[in-house]
Amino acid sequence: MTENRDLVKETIVEVAKLMAVSAITAPKARGVDNIVVRILDRDEELESLAKKMEELSEYYGDFFKRDAQNIRASKAVVLIGCKIATLNLRTPPFWKIDADTLHSIINLGIAIGSSVKTASIHNVDNRVMFSAGVAAQELKLIDAEYAFAIPLNVSSKNKYFDRVWPPPK
Repeated sequence: MTENRDLVKETIVEVAKLMAVSAITAPKARGVDNIVVRILDRDEELESLAKKMEELSEYYGDFFKRDAQNIRASKAVVLIGCKIATLNLRTPPFWKIDADTLHSIINLGIAIGSSVKTASIHNVDNRVMFSAGVAAQELKLIDAEYAFAIPLNVSSKNKYFDRVWPPPK
């Protein structure tokens, strides 16, 4: 017999894999694949990520601590990042960012959107996090120039919304 807790964890990991496929197959500028994906699903990986986020809160702000609690309450985290690809596009002189960087980051946004759509279809709670992405990069968990993290959980109430920080006393 499979316990609910085990069933939920296994299902979340399967959905994380589907999310990775969604990110990998998302449309990309000029068809250049610059997306990197990794799934964290072991308790020690999630705890290490949460601890790093707490450390980084000194520099980035208290919301890293709040988000660390969300990571601890998660069953898995999907990391999605990008490398800056050379696309041989001319940058308009009035743009503030070069075309290769811009299109590479747009690819990342499309991959993230495609990935969270997949989580939503399967009723898995999720939230895109800058904070956990930065911590993952600091820990060298993903080989990407820019990265975001998407924690995953299933419960009767989505833990990633209606968050209050600092916690009420």
